Amino acid sequence: MIDRRPFEQLGHADHGWLNARHHFSFANWYEPTRMGWGALRVWNDDEIAPKSGFPPHPHNDMEIITYVRTGAITHQDSLGNKGRTGAGDVQVMSAGTGIRHAEYNLEDETTTLFQLWIEPRERGGAPSWGAKPFPKGDRSGRFVALASGLGDEGALPIRTDARVLGATLKAGESTTYALGAGRHAYLVAATGQVEVNGVTLNARDGAAIKDEPLLTIRAEADAELVLVDAA
Repeated sequence: MIDRRPFEQLGHADHGWLNARHHFSFANWYEPTRMGWGALRVWNDDEIAPKSGFPPHPHNDMEIITYVRTGAITHQDSLGNKGRTGAGDVQVMSAGTGIRHAEYNLEDETTTLFQLWIEPRERGGAPSWGAKPFPKGDRSGRFVALASGLGDEGALPIRTDARVLGATLKAGESTTYALGAGRHAYLVAATGQVEVNGVTLNARDGAAIKDEPLLTIRAEADAELVLVDAA
């Protein structure tokens, strides 16, 4: 089963400094048929204006993964962590018992990113933050784990039964991904156009996938992919 969610049908909120699309119910956009996909609760497609951003605000009991598509985001939090994450790279925050953080676009260009929220295995635990570069050349033609609670080597650790993967495909290239029984996959092409098991996805469309043991993804145009595999 592959349910395509076209970009133009996603939830939308334009705050001036923030132009956001929501794959799942979020903030003032409520869609009862899209409350999440397995443990994946939020997938926001954000455009953040230069010299603006999210002021300090709290979270708890959520694994929050940020995949930067263009520009950069600068993080600071109540644990004293500070860091800048650039295009193609990833940061993760385990909110645990509670953390306050701010995310600013300090650049002279618009920053675009995906922010994902995945429910943790257990409530509580000490909050934490981490970031890591993931060169796009290292995931050319194949999926690479960017963040994982399943023990994937080289991935940023998250405390959930899920992994976040990235791949880049040239037009005409294909790759596959084996999806376990009972698992929930959600796939978005950040750029380009792909066909997944016969279903065409344009840039920034979403695909909610279940009961498809093998995903075969073929690029119709050069594509940058992000995939979540969750319980």
